[in-house]
Amino acid sequence: MRQSIEVDEFKHRNPVPAASRIGNMVMSGVISAKDAATGHIPDSLEDQCRAMFVNLKAIMAAAGVKPEDVLKMNVWLKDVSDRKALNDEWNALFPDPASRPARHAHLLVGKEGKSVIVCDFTAVILDK
Repeated sequence: MRQSIEVDEFKHRNPVPAASRIGNMVMSGVISAKDAATGHIPDSLEDQCRAMFVNLKAIMAAAGVKPEDVLKMNVWLKDVSDRKALNDEWNALFPDPASRPARHAHLLVGKEGKSVIVCDFTAVILDK
C-alpha cells in the first residue's frame, strides 16, 4: 500500500506529497532550498545547498529514511560546473566514500525564481 509522506515545513503548491513510500522504497518529489518558515530562497549557491539539505533531511526523517538508505540522488544545478557547495553538503551527509549513494547532476532549466539547485532522492529502507 502506498503512503504519502507529508512534511508540514515543506508543502508543495500542487496536490502532491513531499515523498511517497511503498514497502521499503521511498521516492521524493523535487526538494528545493525554500525556507519553510519564511518562504524565502537564499541568494547564494552555498546557502541554497545548505537549505536544500535541511529540507532533504526533514523529508528523509518523515519517511523513516536514514542516510545509509539513500540509493540515488538527482541534483539539478543552474551551473553544473560549480559543485563545491554541493560536494561540501554531500560529504557531510555521506562521509564514508565506500558507502555513498549514486548521484547524477542535471542542468536546471525552466525553473522560475532564483533557485539555482534542487534535488530528489530514491531510498530503500534497510532492516537492521
